[in-house]
Amino acid sequence: MEYRFLIRGGTVVDGTGAAPYQADVRIESGLIKEIGRSLSSRPRERVVDATGCYVTPGFIETHNHWDAGMWWSPLMEPFASYGITTSINGNCGYSLAPLDTEGAIRKDIADIFNYFEDIPEHPTLNFLPWNWQKWSEYRASQERHVRAAVNVGSFCGHVTLRLAVMGKAGWERAATADEIDKMCALLEDAMSAGAMGLSSNLLDHDKFERPLPPQLADDAEFLALMRVVARYPGATMEVIVDNFMRMTGPESTERLGKLAAQTGVRLQWVGLPTLTWQAKLLPREQELHDQFKAQGLDLWTGYHHVPPTMHINFGRTLLFAQQGNFVWQEIVNETDEVKKMAMLSDPEWLARARQSWENQYSHTMLNDPTGLLLRESQSGCGPVGITLAQYMTDTGIGHPSDAMAKWVLDNGPESTIKMRDWERDDELLLQLFRDPRSVGNISDAGAHGKLFCGAGECVLLLTKWARDRKLLKIEEATHVITGKLANFFGLHDRGVIAVGKRADIAVFNLDEIECRREVKYWDVPDGTGGRTYRYIREAAPMRLTLVNGVPTFDNGQVTGNFPGHFVRPAAAQPLRSAAAA
Repeated sequence: MEYRFLIRGGTVVDGTGAAPYQADVRIESGLIKEIGRSLSSRPRERVVDATGCYVTPGFIETHNHWDAGMWWSPLMEPFASYGITTSINGNCGYSLAPLDTEGAIRKDIADIFNYFEDIPEHPTLNFLPWNWQKWSEYRASQERHVRAAVNVGSFCGHVTLRLAVMGKAGWERAATADEIDKMCALLEDAMSAGAMGLSSNLLDHDKFERPLPPQLADDAEFLALMRVVARYPGATMEVIVDNFMRMTGPESTERLGKLAAQTGVRLQWVGLPTLTWQAKLLPREQELHDQFKAQGLDLWTGYHHVPPTMHINFGRTLLFAQQGNFVWQEIVNETDEVKKMAMLSDPEWLARARQSWENQYSHTMLNDPTGLLLRESQSGCGPVGITLAQYMTDTGIGHPSDAMAKWVLDNGPESTIKMRDWERDDELLLQLFRDPRSVGNISDAGAHGKLFCGAGECVLLLTKWARDRKLLKIEEATHVITGKLANFFGLHDRGVIAVGKRADIAVFNLDEIECRREVKYWDVPDGTGGRTYRYIREAAPMRLTLVNGVPTFDNGQVTGNFPGHFVRPAAAQPLRSAAAA
């Protein structure tokens, strides 16, 4: 059926950064048809009373990992109740395509998603048809088999691209000229089929401590791939740099800037360090950011407005490795639960674990037991709700590594510990919100399902920063998560409230919404015929969320509609505020 709406009496915040204004908004055939005051209702048109509410474009998630999850959880909750209408995936260099002709790397790709993003391996291997080799074939299969509740875009991943061409050698060496040509041909196929661009990764190492394949790429490879992306108007390249572990971010950023300048590619580097312990990296990266802008380069810095949420469990996290604690990572890497638990009581392993703990990165929160909350027990034995420091005091265990081992032995490897959030540089964040060359709303939603839920953090821009702290105007906060991102990603048919644009719309009362608490949601196949959980959030809630003019959240409920489209970048068109019209 065709949905027709007249959203009446609301305050329009159009996504361009322009001041709010009072207007009614008419929706027909999935498009914004009319904007004006006191519009008359028409037959077969539902009138929505938006008195006291803001009417904004739907929110865009810039950094998700729903590549596999949307196949078994197509509602992608809690997106609808948070006004989210578009999800960008294929980030960090990880995508589901292309594959090699023999399909030999399929298991490697599932393992990469499982290790780095905590995407469960069983449903990834068994719920996806894997009936593609090229990225274009992957997109066609997804469009045939997946009906999503939000619009979905996806990068082609550099990790996957390298493995598809080079196989195991992609982990070991630079590519030959012939291999680069083959990568470019596969990337060309992806770009022609609507990929958002290319994502790459200069940060992560795998569970064997190998640098990810893009870190073996020389300048010739990067230049060739950048030139492919640069030929497609609106397309972008994303590269994750290391401001977290080995602190190579400034060197990588400088290198990327020089390569991007030669090719003219639009590039997002993630990103400018906003955590206080990263302060030593900030001067050089801030200098590069300002230099890129002064030179007129199309380089944008990505950032989190919420510190990366650090939860630990002992079956699916790379957190220990990212903190430089490789002995404790052995517990995570061991898949046999009996062996895992035996390690935790083995005196030799415990001694190595203490030594590893004492030599981990100095900035890690693992060094502060008062910042480690014993969050959830698999066995129910507990204790929970206290810090590791308190547990050490209560048990008389003198070393935090030994205390953690004892707690996991008693409570099970599916138990979780939450680290205290790192302190942020809020002044720098405020600058980034307003910076014309920044990309925010990075949430990692779709990943790490049993550890945290990043989805819905977009509303903190509207509540914490605009409503409560009054550091941003509502039009500024809305622009950061709508029109600015649509423009960056080449999604020029949406992201603003204007006649002719796609009706991706959120209607909400600012006093009613919050970034709500996490709750378990049992929609993930567990490999035994049953379901296991992931975390989502309780509804914000929106009054109404429309995706292409179809309600996905309405009257306090998820509707179960699947109106999402596969979106692709396009050349820019002039933007005009509806207020000016």
